[in-house]
Amino acid sequence: MTAGQGPWSVGVDEAGRGPWAGPVMAAAVVLREPIPGVTDSKRLSPRRREQAAELIRAQAVAWAVGQATVEEIDALDIRRANFLAMSRAVASVAETVSIAEVLVDGREVPEDLPAPARAVVGGDALDPAISAASILAKTLRDAEMMLLEERYPGYGFARHKGYGTAEHRQALERLGPSPVHRRSFAPVRRMLGV
Repeated sequence: MTAGQGPWSVGVDEAGRGPWAGPVMAAAVVLREPIPGVTDSKRLSPRRREQAAELIRAQAVAWAVGQATVEEIDALDIRRANFLAMSRAVASVAETVSIAEVLVDGREVPEDLPAPARAVVGGDALDPAISAASILAKTLRDAEMMLLEERYPGYGFARHKGYGTAEHRQALERLGPSPVHRRSFAPVRRMLGV
């Protein structure tokens, strides 16, 4: 991470709003210029995402990742936990560079950001910094889910990344919820009989 001239525009996106397990992660990225091959993370294969993430980490003016834990998701709700992860990522970037504006993928922005913020619907496909943020958030969350696969084998986290697949549902029925399952999410809550 290197500082430069500023103030800068920061792109922000998240990964992991919908899964039944694991944290939600957000990335904040400042780019001097677009990086070739960096686009919405959903348009890239896992291998291409990893390659793009390396380029982003090497070439970005600044970048940071924030996360909200499963406990925070359950205590706050996923929307507020997502905003918390975004705020943490932006706050980390703001420690190293001056921020003029925060561009957030989606329809809403967190309230407690250190600069004016604007929601950009479809921003992960429209703004290079938001695209870069989507890639960092996705690759780092996927890596976290691979680690959780090792700690909690049998759920298939390495494959479905905590999303509600048939395999995940069957594992939940067989094993019950792990400590990293979101108890506030209906499919997990049903397993607990709550």
